[in-house]
Amino acid sequence: MAGSGTTVGQVLMARIEAQAVVLAGLDDAVRADEPDAVHRMRVACRRLRSALRTFRRYLAPGSTDDLVADLRWLAAALGRARDGEVLTARLAAQARDLPAACGPERVARELERWGRAEYRRAWPEVTAALDSPRRRALGTSLGRLLADPPLRPRARHPAGPALTRLAAREQRRTGRRVHAALAAPPETRDAALHEARKAAKRARYTGETAGPGAARYTERMKALQELLGDHQDAVVAAATLTREAPTSPEPFAYGALYARQLAAAEAARERLPGVWKRASGRKLTRFG
Repeated sequence: MAGSGTTVGQVLMARIEAQAVVLAGLDDAVRADEPDAVHRMRVACRRLRSALRTFRRYLAPGSTDDLVADLRWLAAALGRARDGEVLTARLAAQARDLPAACGPERVARELERWGRAEYRRAWPEVTAALDSPRRRALGTSLGRLLADPPLRPRARHPAGPALTRLAAREQRRTGRRVHAALAAPPETRDAALHEARKAAKRARYTGETAGPGAARYTERMKALQELLGDHQDAVVAAATLTREAPTSPEPFAYGALYARQLAAAEAARERLPGVWKRASGRKLTRFG
């Protein structure tokens, strides 16, 4: 947690500067398709956007709207390649655990071939984004923000109480989405759980910004985010298997993998109330 003399504006700008450095340093690694580089750049975009949105009451109105939009755009441009990478790794690993009668290694290799082809199709979008004027403008905008922060007078308030209030607000926001998802009918439940995941991620990033004093809050929100992420991965994998199965020479194996996704999604939903209960305690936000 920031020291007693630290302002909320200083905490916010330190967070933005740290993630801006990460983002700026990854262009070459992403172009070279280094392991995990796309993922790290996407996470940096999300952390920056989350900070700008969560702390917007401390920034001049409208001063970061374009930057938030550009960060969302870059994360989306990276998303298709990264999501396909994660999906392929998930399905290939599960395929290798199938019974011998399913030809597990053969099925895993087929899925990996499919994944490589999907990645190649998505890759031009990544390089086009990095080479675009919009990417250069994004970097320039971050530099200007850091050089002349558009902070409102309230950003001079002590960091501790402000961060506590923000964390509590994000916790409540996440809770509303979790409860809405738990009450949703089956036809809208998956989308509602995905929205709850995004809220948990934003709450986690708020805890990260607050620092070590918020470690328990951050840890609980991360656990919630990861559980809901497992659910979303299972939902996406099931939809992909449904789409790809008709063209696969291994329909039985794909059916077995599909059943695993349904079971994984159900297991995540069953665990959700308990994981949320551990993330919902009021004492978690008392780190100011």
